[in-house]
Amino acid sequence: MLSNIRIVLVETFHPGNIGAAARALKNMGLSQLYLVKPRLFPDAEAESRAAGAKDLLDSAVVVDSVEEAIADCQLVIGTSARERSYDLPLMDLESAAGQVIEESSDGQIAILFGRETMGLNNAEMLLCNRHLYIDANEEYPVLNVSQAIQLVCYELRRAERQGQNKASEPAPYPRQQEMVLFYEHLERVLRLTNFIIPQHEGRVMDKLRRYFNRSRPEKTELGMLRGILNSVEETAERLSKD
Repeated sequence: MLSNIRIVLVETFHPGNIGAAARALKNMGLSQLYLVKPRLFPDAEAESRAAGAKDLLDSAVVVDSVEEAIADCQLVIGTSARERSYDLPLMDLESAAGQVIEESSDGQIAILFGRETMGLNNAEMLLCNRHLYIDANEEYPVLNVSQAIQLVCYELRRAERQGQNKASEPAPYPRQQEMVLFYEHLERVLRLTNFIIPQHEGRVMDKLRRYFNRSRPEKTELGMLRGILNSVEETAERLSKD
């Protein structure tokens, strides 16, 4: 189950943290490390901090965007010590680890870690289905990113070893790339029907993305939604010709 879990580091500034992250993954039996626009990589400091986990650095996937890193994932969890206004379901580490292990038998799961200085930004959190926090001292809750990764990886291994991974049906949830196509389709139809007016767009699509990311429609439900959108498009086009 751990092989389907990827740890995604976003715009990491210090290469030593990348090496420490690789070591944390290997310590706990994880193997997927994704790096979104790291400042320096490859780097000697990363290799030094990785110690015996250089193989994870060698196999790390470097991408240009968070969207690219999570495109084939069915569940995306953003880590943050700060409360956000996006109203994502908030999960403590133990609960999140249990859900990740349970779903990891069905498909790819991504856990995002942000920049050392500011964490994940609001746009990146908007891409997530869940918000994970680590219950630390309220007076000083901010962990070093490599420490946070170590804690998360430990809890994932612990959840797996406790047998929380139950046999389940084939993946019922769409991948993130399928959700991206749905959002593009939804926006196209909303513009076609003038629900979104160019002069007064507001944040309609942001709010709808937040809603669907939070509620997580299953594959069959997403298929129904796409069918409804197709029906609206076809009807609007037919009426425009009459």
